Amino acid sequence: MTDSPDIVDWVHFEKSRAELGPGFIRILSYFREDGVKSVAQIEDAMREHNTVALIIPAHTLKGESRQFGAEPLANIAELIEQTARMCVETHRFPDELVPEVVQLRKLFEQTVELFEKATNPLVTRNAPGVGGFGRKVSNQGFGRI
Repeated sequence: MTDSPDIVDWVHFEKSRAELGPGFIRILSYFREDGVKSVAQIEDAMREHNTVALIIPAHTLKGESRQFGAEPLANIAELIEQTARMCVETHRFPDELVPEVVQLRKLFEQTVELFEKATNPLVTRNAPGVGGFGRKVSNQGFGRI
């Protein structure tokens, strides 16, 4: 996976981190747990052709994603939520959402992986190809003005 800057708004993420203070990591863990459940509920609702069951998990995922700057994930969740709401009113199933529901899991997993890299000191933050086995590690810039 590449660290696409388009998946997370890091300025928003860091602002949330500062605002939430010591509770940030705990609240981020809730995002992971709730997100896994929401994505599974959305997938189940699509398989079962249950339009009403799409709304609440999509709404939950939308709000929690926005809280942490995961706007692309929030946008897909919002599209699912709004389309499902409209389809409830028109008494039809939103078959057109299949591509978004398929994309949702992958994007959620990518987002969580990026959050993990940003918050877990045990996860390496080096870009691929920087350092590593067989490469000379240099600190030539250290101490220079």
